[in-house]
Amino acid sequence: MVQKITLSIPDLLHEKLKEWRNSFNFSKMFQEAVTDAIQKKEEFQKRFSEDFDMSDIIKRLQQEKLIWEKQFFKSGKNEGIKWARSAHYEDLLYVISFEDTYKLTNDDKFKTYFEEIHTTNELGKYASEGAVDHELMFMDGWFFGVNGFWTQIKEQI
Repeated sequence: MVQKITLSIPDLLHEKLKEWRNSFNFSKMFQEAVTDAIQKKEEFQKRFSEDFDMSDIIKRLQQEKLIWEKQFFKSGKNEGIKWARSAHYEDLLYVISFEDTYKLTNDDKFKTYFEEIHTTNELGKYASEGAVDHELMFMDGWFFGVNGFWTQIKEQI
């Protein structure tokens, strides 16, 4: 059995809907979207209503954390390679020989650069929330990218 319902949508969306009516099955799209949303809510509620095993939850969260940190490392690596490709020779040497890699973000020479990264990169959102691990993973990746670039080119200079 099929039930009809009435939806309210903004005028602009209604105009677009009329324009594209023949290209889409809006009823099916709505059904799929609502089914997906309800399924997510039910799964979420099920997690809390069942007796849960804390060790399983901790394992799952640890795996998610590793994946999350790898994303920050990869982002840092890509940013490090990008920076190294356009860096001046003197700046490359400065970074390669920098003693405490994590303090580079506060170094007068690079502070502005890293502040800019924080505002344009997802890292900034999490760093401002106190997620120090993510910033460290990003910086590990950044130095890995810079050092990898340097290793490839240093013998050719």
